[in-house]
Amino acid sequence: MKMKKNILLASVAALAVLSSCRKEDSLVKKTDAPSNKTSLQNDLPEVSAANFNAVQSPVGKNIAGYYVGLPARYDSTSKNYPLIVFLGGIGELTTAGKSLNAVTNVGISKLLNQHNFPASFAVNGKSYSFIVASPQFKEWPGAADVNMLIDFMAQKYRIDASRIYVVGESMGGGTAWDFAGDYSGKVAAIVPISGASFATDKRSSNIAAAKIAVWAFHNSGDKVVSANVSKQFIDKINSNHAEVPAKLTLFTSNDHDAWTKATDPAYKENGMNIYEWMLQYSKSSH
Repeated sequence: MKMKKNILLASVAALAVLSSCRKEDSLVKKTDAPSNKTSLQNDLPEVSAANFNAVQSPVGKNIAGYYVGLPARYDSTSKNYPLIVFLGGIGELTTAGKSLNAVTNVGISKLLNQHNFPASFAVNGKSYSFIVASPQFKEWPGAADVNMLIDFMAQKYRIDASRIYVVGESMGGGTAWDFAGDYSGKVAAIVPISGASFATDKRSSNIAAAKIAVWAFHNSGDKVVSANVSKQFIDKINSNHAEVPAKLTLFTSNDHDAWTKATDPAYKENGMNIYEWMLQYSKSSH
């Protein structure tokens, strides 16, 4: 583990960039039983950009704080929402000298921060909007850190427990692999991007057995984290006769950053971006 962290630290420290600060937001508590008016609001698709705010409260020992994206009409509804946990890279750690707003530099968090994340997604004739949690870790996170965050989010926000998804890039992509392998009963789908981990037999078999949907991304010539990591995970999962076959998209590039393209809502395969693809899957649907 230390060797893995040191290699990635040395390789991607130069990738981190600064971003402007955002106002801290208070926790949004669950609401009481819905009124008739609130029930009607539940059926309306979101059309306005999500609210994306910083919460400076630590979660456990390794999460310094987090950003949360909430649908614009969250307070007007009573329904539960799908959750995306977006895990950033080593350049966003507090040990890299970064403040909480560093998590807004990349991937889904950047899209939300710039109001470029779609308000809703239509899948199988139904409209969905996400709650998004973007934690800032102090040190390289383990699967238990992600599990703690999900439990915390479920206590504070209205989360649909059958639709929990984990998307991660680089360090966070590796943690997405690890979380799915260690807490396979909790997650419906994962999108590890340029993920730094090791494809173990146990984690791969757990992912396959739990019928977790997997769509991994990597750049073919990645010099920081070899694309072989993703290839090995995909091969091991599918060798366990996964009911939901794991798939891998390899971009032709020598860069480490495959997440900007992969998380772009405009990037689609078979007519679906990663958000529409994830929403096909829930724990109850397996």
